[in-house]
Amino acid sequence: MTVSMKTIGFTVLSAALLMTPAVPRGQTAAEAFTATATAKAANGKTGSAPVAITIGRKMAHAEADPLVAAFKAGGAAALRKALVGVSPTGTVRIGTGPVVPARLTIEREVGGGRLLTIVTDKPVLFVGAKLPGAKAQAGYDFAVVDIQVDAAGSGTGTISPAAKIKLNGEAFVVEDYFGDVIRLTAVKKTK
Repeated sequence: MTVSMKTIGFTVLSAALLMTPAVPRGQTAAEAFTATATAKAANGKTGSAPVAITIGRKMAHAEADPLVAAFKAGGAAALRKALVGVSPTGTVRIGTGPVVPARLTIEREVGGGRLLTIVTDKPVLFVGAKLPGAKAQAGYDFAVVDIQVDAAGSGTGTISPAAKIKLNGEAFVVEDYFGDVIRLTAVKKTK
């Protein structure tokens, strides 16, 4: 993608990242999804790229709860420390970029389908970082993907390929490097 935006935007994670408990179920079969990420720059131009998401496992309450507690107690630095040694839950890849391991995958049931929240412990892509006057990359240490799919595995979502995660009162908030929501369309389960 070759788009940029100078303003910082905030996206409240769907179902308040990590605050809604994960669906209590055991290990399920691996899944793979494809999607198209589309971003719109301040000048009105859009860019798009394919996204590939794999999910090897979803986290149970017992595994996710300590991560939530760590974040609430010490912010992003504490979450990063708590994620050390956590086995990857899947991967995220944008275009032909690197495959980045996901460290947190939570599934929640939503009307007629499910919401999957996937978090990596490093950025996947800094959209617009190579443009003149781009902001510093420091602090944008995560990537966050939310996809909502129906029973057949089709749906939509959002991606913050380079993000800061913050707590605003009781709501978890994502500040994306790009500065605006990057939409995922044509989400489709392929495995």
